[in-house]
Amino acid sequence: MSQALQMFNTVGADQFSRMVCEIAPYFSTITPTLVDLRPQRAEARIPFRKEITNHLGCVHAIALCNAAELVGGIMTDVSLPAGTRWIPSGMTVAYLAKAKTDLTAISDGSAIDWSVPGEKVVPVEIFDTTGKKVFTAQITMNVKSLDS
Repeated sequence: MSQALQMFNTVGADQFSRMVCEIAPYFSTITPTLVDLRPQRAEARIPFRKEITNHLGCVHAIALCNAAELVGGIMTDVSLPAGTRWIPSGMTVAYLAKAKTDLTAISDGSAIDWSVPGEKVVPVEIFDTTGKKVFTAQITMNVKSLDS
C-alpha cells in the first residue's frame, strides 16, 4: 500500500487533505477535501467560494485545473506499483458549463494499465451539485521506474 493511501486511511479525509495542502501549498487555494481515495480512484469536494471565481462569478478555469491535478495526481500516486514515480507532463481540458456551485472532482483510473511504466492518460471529471459535468481533463502522467 502506498504511503499516501496508508496516511489517508490512518488520519482520515479532513486531516489528509490539510496535509496534502501543506506539502503542495497551491492546492490550498481551492480548499479541497479528498473524500475517497483508493487505487484507481480519487474524489475531492471543492467548495464554491468567491476567492476562486472569475469576473463572471463562476469558478475560475485555473481553479478547475488545480482540482483536476489534485485528484489525478493523488489517484496516480496510490495506483502505481512500488518502485515507480510519476510527474504530470501535459493536460488537455474542456470547460463544459459555468461552475457556480460546490464541485466534486473525480479521477477514475480503472481503465489504465498501471503495471508498466510509460505515459498514462489520466481522466478527470468535475461535476456541480446538480450532477452536471462542468469540466473534463486528460492529464498525461510520465511514469518511470525509480531506477531510470
